[in-house]
Amino acid sequence: MRSSTFLLFSIVGIYGAVLNAAAWSVNNFLMTGPKAYLTYSSSVAAGAQSGMEECKFQFGWERWNCPESALQLSTHNRLRSATRETSFVHAISSAGVMYTLTRNCSMGDFESCSCDDSRNGRVGGRGWVWGGCSDNVEFGERISKLFVDALETGHDTRALINLHNNEVGRLAVKSTMKRACKCHGVSGSCSIQTCWLQLADFREIGNYLKMKYDQAHKLEMDKRRMRAGNSADSRGATAEAFHHVHSTELVFLEDSPDYCTRNASLGHHGTEGRECLQAGKNLSQWERRSCRRLCTECGLKVEERRTEVVSSCNCKFHWCCTVRCEQCRQLVAKHFCARRDATVANHTKRRNKGHRR
Repeated sequence: MRSSTFLLFSIVGIYGAVLNAAAWSVNNFLMTGPKAYLTYSSSVAAGAQSGMEECKFQFGWERWNCPESALQLSTHNRLRSATRETSFVHAISSAGVMYTLTRNCSMGDFESCSCDDSRNGRVGGRGWVWGGCSDNVEFGERISKLFVDALETGHDTRALINLHNNEVGRLAVKSTMKRACKCHGVSGSCSIQTCWLQLADFREIGNYLKMKYDQAHKLEMDKRRMRAGNSADSRGATAEAFHHVHSTELVFLEDSPDYCTRNASLGHHGTEGRECLQAGKNLSQWERRSCRRLCTECGLKVEERRTEVVSSCNCKFHWCCTVRCEQCRQLVAKHFCARRDATVANHTKRRNKGHRR
């Protein structure tokens, strides 16, 4: 018992140091799982971290950019937010935990788990049969539920929304799996193939959930019935709201706040001081418009700053066997959102009122 407790707090300490602000959510994941599942704690922590890294990538050039406050998934003694952004955080975190558990299972990291060969030998389609070593997503799903869903102990609408969005994340991992095949036959004729399912790149799962975020469905609740508290009337209103929601659809309850402005109580930092992009190679149209979205439409101006960047250059190979490089310094222009004249700022914000994301 003592060694198990020491192991748990060792994992919490290690990952708390690595993940810094992410430690709050990771520690909660670790502390909610049964002691029998301590062996999976490091994978749960790594999965939670990969989910938040993907969140930051997907929202890197948006007004809400997945700040550290977004890591606070639990609703215990916290503001019980149920916005569109919260729905994505729950989904991507849940997907990250399931994805890492599944991948580590396939890599042989767990004695209690191996690849999924339950369909091997069955005909899968014309010219191919199931075979090989499929990623065991059923295992990843089962263990991730024990950790992630355990954070929700309430029975109100917000708790149900969070659990629903957790499931959307897990379904995203399944929905994006790829079929890989190997040819068999005389002289490479590929007359028959054996195929198996493997995980997609996590970036693809992030892209999939970002699309679900853009299409998220707001639950319209009957406020009169909801005010009845925990009565049958309240439960009926909740069930009715979920009736037409698909299992793969993200849902939210509240409109998003104005992410342009700072709100310390909600953990929103605003867009002042944020970097944006104006020009550069291989920028998407969405990235090219980031200065307008983050600065101009939020009543801020775009300020150019010259920054010195140090990089390796003039690298040469020396026999044998080293590569030696010089350190080159270059001034590059970066753009940031900065305050402008108060009168102009107020006029701009009134003109762009209604833009939230």
